[in-house]
Amino acid sequence: MQVQTRQGPAYGVARLTLAPNEPVRVESGAMMAMSADVALASKAEGGIMKSLKRAALGGESFFVSTYTAPPAGGFVDVAARLPGDVTTHDVVPGHALFIQKGSWLANDVTINLDAKWGGFKNMFGGEGGFIVRAEGQGTVVFACYGALEVWNLAAGQTITVDTGHMVAYEDSITMGMRKASGGGLVQSFKSGEGFVFDFTGPGRVWTQTRNPTEFLGWIQATLGTSNSGSALGGIAGGLLGRD
Repeated sequence: MQVQTRQGPAYGVARLTLAPNEPVRVESGAMMAMSADVALASKAEGGIMKSLKRAALGGESFFVSTYTAPPAGGFVDVAARLPGDVTTHDVVPGHALFIQKGSWLANDVTINLDAKWGGFKNMFGGEGGFIVRAEGQGTVVFACYGALEVWNLAAGQTITVDTGHMVAYEDSITMGMRKASGGGLVQSFKSGEGFVFDFTGPGRVWTQTRNPTEFLGWIQATLGTSNSGSALGGIAGGLLGRD
């Protein structure tokens, strides 16, 4: 599989160019366009229980779509729900990639995708304590909300990231969580910041320039508590990948 991205950073699209008879796994609903004669099959990848775990805990769809190129080869274009950039990462054996819920778009069939418990420290990003773990060998395609920034941390180097701006990180990274302010909950409320992640290298961390949780909160505050506002708030929540 060869991947080319375009229309970034605002409205990223990834073209997955497939060799003859090559399959690729794609998030359900992420396909934007595909070439002629590409075959589509959707199923509960890994069985019912694993699919339920990935959907309920990892924030991804219960069904995974597998697109298979015809003998002449073909392509599949994929895009995310929210406006933002799309990128790729090559996973190698023994080195997993952790991705926030809702950001995964596609991967080679040689990649194993699962929902893993990331600890209570991940619950404060508004996404719950589970994250998506990609391991094996091959390319993973994932997206963000806004523009994407990549931090290449040297051994011992640390960067602090707001929980809502985290997208992905390599498993060589050490991660810790703390309150953004040292003055307690009242001070955190005054500053407008809650919890942050401290990432320490070596390894890479991917962040997004927009925070979907903050955007959803702004919509809800703007719409108020009227019936129409609640309905629109529910729609906005759906757009952000929330129930």
